[in-house]
Amino acid sequence: MHRNRNRNRSRSRSRKAAPGALGPRSAATALLVAAAVLAGCERGLSNGPEASPSGPSGCPEAHARAEAAVASAERTDIPWNGPTTGPRAVSRKTIVYVAQTMTNPGVAGAADGVQEAARVIGWRVRVIDGGGTPAGTQAAMSQAVALKPSGIVIGGFDAGATSQQAARAHAAHIPLIGWHAVAAPGPSRRPELFTNVTTEVGDVAAVSAQWVIARSNGRAGVVLFTDASIPFARKKSDLIRKELATCRGVRLLAYENIPIPDASTRTPQEISSLLSRFSRRWTYSVAINDLYFADAAPAFRAAGREGSGPPYNIGAGDGDPSAFERIDNRQYQAATVPEPLSLQGWQIVDEFNRAFSGRPASGYVAPIHVTTADNSHGATTWDPSGYQEGYRRIWGR
Repeated sequence: MHRNRNRNRSRSRSRKAAPGALGPRSAATALLVAAAVLAGCERGLSNGPEASPSGPSGCPEAHARAEAAVASAERTDIPWNGPTTGPRAVSRKTIVYVAQTMTNPGVAGAADGVQEAARVIGWRVRVIDGGGTPAGTQAAMSQAVALKPSGIVIGGFDAGATSQQAARAHAAHIPLIGWHAVAAPGPSRRPELFTNVTTEVGDVAAVSAQWVIARSNGRAGVVLFTDASIPFARKKSDLIRKELATCRGVRLLAYENIPIPDASTRTPQEISSLLSRFSRRWTYSVAINDLYFADAAPAFRAAGREGSGPPYNIGAGDGDPSAFERIDNRQYQAATVPEPLSLQGWQIVDEFNRAFSGRPASGYVAPIHVTTADNSHGATTWDPSGYQEGYRRIWGR
């Protein structure tokens, strides 16, 4: 939308005060002013003045780094850089995908990718919905283990929360693969996973915060939405806070912990409360999942806020079709850092094929991407090119 506006804005350095001696009263005044400035620059929850993108950058060095990082992540011409070798397809396998909740578009999108890839490789897939509660995911995992499948996907929930069911799966020699099940990609020992498929959470968190810094010219009042019940999401939001704090002109106004299963009921109420508290000081939002902005839209609309912002909203995952539609239509979301959900579903199938063949995990981690109205080109998902052909070649399909 207005991304280039900030890039074209000239940067200027603060002028130095003229040298000279200060009298006692002037010195005392200067100390008070300095204290006020320092207090205003404290990061965290803030009731400071409304942030503005006008004038010089609020953090020239951090702003320059952010602009470079965002420009790189906005590229769409990234060639396939995944595995090129691996075992041929193993036949007659059955996979159970245990979903945290299929109302989470990221979880559902990855499940769709698994099902699509399974059709190509010749396997069967069953999806069991955990309903978004700890009891539900535990029951779903128990059901999955009882089915004695070839492999089980832990789809979007804390793998440690189903440790008893996981132990039964390991005793039955059923490999477990996570999708956003732990905070880092790759194999995990505690909990024991053959591998965990996700982008690097640190990269996703950093670029979402950098987008705010770059677009706001280092001057923003930010609200951060998270689900602290999911370790992956909690780590992501902590890293977002850390990156935002690199810019002294960015204030974190509020940190909202709303569990994803409760988002549809709680988010509209929280948005109304935040608008009442912060009004025009709230200029940007970051959420660990795009769905918060789907639930926020009615409250923004009822408050008379324009769909094109402010606040300008970026989702640090997962990049579902509705997020792309909001971005393209400028309806209460300006950007997303989407997971390549279909690609990750195909990767899950490939990782299982390696497990069944006695091979190690591939070690592949998909690169991050930032989608805006300027580079979406009407797409409704982030679907990089080349991965389907790459995996078909490996599997001999």
